[in-house]
Amino acid sequence: MIPEFLNEFKTQLEKYKLETIKISATPLENEESLQVFDNKFLGTPYLPKGMEYPKDKENKPMVLWAQINFADVPVLDDYPNQGILQFFVSAEWFDMDDYKVVFHDTISEEFQTDFSFLTEEMYEESPIYREHKLDFSKEIEYGSSEDFRFDMNFNNQDYWDFQETLTKDQTEEIEKIIDGTGHKIGGYAYFTQADIRDYNKDLKQDVLLLQIDTDDEIMFGDSGVANFFINPEDLKNKRFEKAWFNWDCC
Repeated sequence: MIPEFLNEFKTQLEKYKLETIKISATPLENEESLQVFDNKFLGTPYLPKGMEYPKDKENKPMVLWAQINFADVPVLDDYPNQGILQFFVSAEWFDMDDYKVVFHDTISEEFQTDFSFLTEEMYEESPIYREHKLDFSKEIEYGSSEDFRFDMNFNNQDYWDFQETLTKDQTEEIEKIIDGTGHKIGGYAYFTQADIRDYNKDLKQDVLLLQIDTDDEIMFGDSGVANFFINPEDLKNKRFEKAWFNWDCC
């Protein structure tokens, strides 16, 4: 994984190694839709019969941004290996204070099918423009220049100064292993501004639960990124309602 030109830093880099689940998001064609248990951005959720659809502070239905069925996800330490995790956000999502993260530990075959109350108007401000099919792969990361946890130096140079000394090919190589961008579960986070956890001691231990990045059919403000974080103990104990949301843009 580590390119030859970084061999002198291999021992240091190994200390930063993290597993992550990279998400490949494929936008659907118009009129296509996924099945109830499928992994998706947008679309309709799995919702057991008798459960109220999540609503925002104004008692309006929220938008399903993401649904992750962990039965389809490679095993990642401390994350579920089964169950469905959902991320609902208010149609008025910009202030980052109106969202719900819902986890279904067990899956019932008795589920709701009538979502006629989800009107087109709800999606007018959605940063995700259309439904996406999700596929997963487990990969290794050695850092992210924006994640505060990655503070390695390269012969007394920070990551950015060191990168200036590299050839184009070497830059492409290092960005394959030190890069927090993209859709993912776990691993290093990406920010266009700064890592918000670095400025709050109560958040410094929190880990990335889900990241949704700008893509061909996804745009957070001006090429921004959305992150959901969670305390490690809450993650282990499946207290997903304690997860918190952040987004920023250029």
